[in-house]
Amino acid sequence: MSLFRHHRDNRPSHFSCFGLAATLLFASSQTGAASEQPAFRVIVNSPTDQVRADGALTLREAIELTNGTRRFDQLSPAEAAQVESLAQPASSRIEFNLPPDQTTIRLREMLPALTTAGLTIDGTMQPGYDATSTAGEIPAPIVAITPAPQIEVLRGLTITADRVTVRGLSLYGFTAAHDNTASTPPADIFISHPLPLDRSFPLPDEISPQNVVIENNWIGIAPGESETFLVFPRSAFGVSVFNGVGTLIRRNRIANHDGSGIITAVRAENSQIRENAIETNGIAGMPDAIRLEGRVNNTHIESNRIFGNAGSAVFLFKPEGSVVIRDNQITGNGRRLRRAAIYLLGNGHQVTGNSIADQPGAGVVVGAFPRSSGNVIQNNRFARLTGLSIDLNTQLNVAVESFQQGDGINPPRNSSNRRQETGNGAIDAPQFLSPEFFMINGTVHIDGTADPGTQIELYRVNEPGSQYGILSESIAITETDAEGRFSFTLDNLQPGTVVSATATDLRYGTSEPALNAVIRAVSL
Repeated sequence: MSLFRHHRDNRPSHFSCFGLAATLLFASSQTGAASEQPAFRVIVNSPTDQVRADGALTLREAIELTNGTRRFDQLSPAEAAQVESLAQPASSRIEFNLPPDQTTIRLREMLPALTTAGLTIDGTMQPGYDATSTAGEIPAPIVAITPAPQIEVLRGLTITADRVTVRGLSLYGFTAAHDNTASTPPADIFISHPLPLDRSFPLPDEISPQNVVIENNWIGIAPGESETFLVFPRSAFGVSVFNGVGTLIRRNRIANHDGSGIITAVRAENSQIRENAIETNGIAGMPDAIRLEGRVNNTHIESNRIFGNAGSAVFLFKPEGSVVIRDNQITGNGRRLRRAAIYLLGNGHQVTGNSIADQPGAGVVVGAFPRSSGNVIQNNRFARLTGLSIDLNTQLNVAVESFQQGDGINPPRNSSNRRQETGNGAIDAPQFLSPEFFMINGTVHIDGTADPGTQIELYRVNEPGSQYGILSESIAITETDAEGRFSFTLDNLQPGTVVSATATDLRYGTSEPALNAVIRAVSL
């Protein structure tokens, strides 16, 4: 049974529950060597997982050498031949030259944490790697790292130093076979600090690893597997940014995890999640493709393909700071649990330019507990939803379904108290002056009212089935005047076109969709 199967999805994640005890467990045997280390270029030419002076160099030995916990003079002559000393200020590199039919490294226990700043582990240097041979635009790796059969290994790579780069690898199968939430978090790649045993929360900022790069990897997937379900046992999580600043997760294929493909916990500010294919995650645990909590200010989630995951594409749980979610293709999520495609808690988030489709729930939900405001949701394209394109929750609706999926259309604001109890400050949706507008000589005038000083975005509605949206395509933007009136004059619409609109006030954020109106031809 999965270690995350019993997790209730409307409760805090396992990260926010285990606290200091888990961090102390992580810290033991993970503290690094002195920061001043010789720089090496090390070629791993053995897929075995051992440390001994013999005829080949293993990944574990390479990590120990670059960490400074194994001396160069402890290597055999054959091993030493795989090591090149680099002049300062160069940083160490671990590359691969494994036998063509032995390119999977099967671990018998966790590898040492990567504790040397600037280290690069580069699977693209393995002979035969082809950057032009792609699956979903992510090159297929050759070198794989996975647990040995019948061996439980919590994590693939643990990163505790600045500027570490992991490139061109396959990592999969890292989990723990507990019935309940594990006391220390498993993941294919785990980014955190090397914490001394006497350290306590809150964590000082200076111990957070800076500017880690994870790129061009298959995470949760074995090389050559076109179907993600073929890998078993599945990894628990993909990339876990437990504590890191400026992490770049770029051009990876992240799939087949019991829990989330990407997850944050204590600190993940300035993270960049770009151009990844994130698919089929959350199969037996935390269902969301990307789940953000903790300090995540200035995190950008951009230009990813997020599809076929068990819950939301992006789920923000009580985050500190604001994030940008822009230009992503989000389709076919909510395979196991009905969720909004994007669920927002917190203030000042921007959701723009995304394509959101085939979701058994709303498109974007803004939660109301705790208070969430100033979330801008503009220029997105929605299709085939079973909820609103944009849904602002109220504190009056506290069922799990409302929390996860949205609670439906809100009535017009009739009290200043509504500002406090509804997502995005209960900003009112625009109201058209008529359910029909008539086209004369190819031109139509569309008029309405909304809160004064708001930006009105007019949308084309291409689907039947909802009186409010679905917001298929943004077609025009204007602003209300001091009395809250707005008007559009358009000559690019056809009779029969259905329109809706949203209002955005930067203080409060974006509204739910307006009640639809239809463009009619004048009958003479």
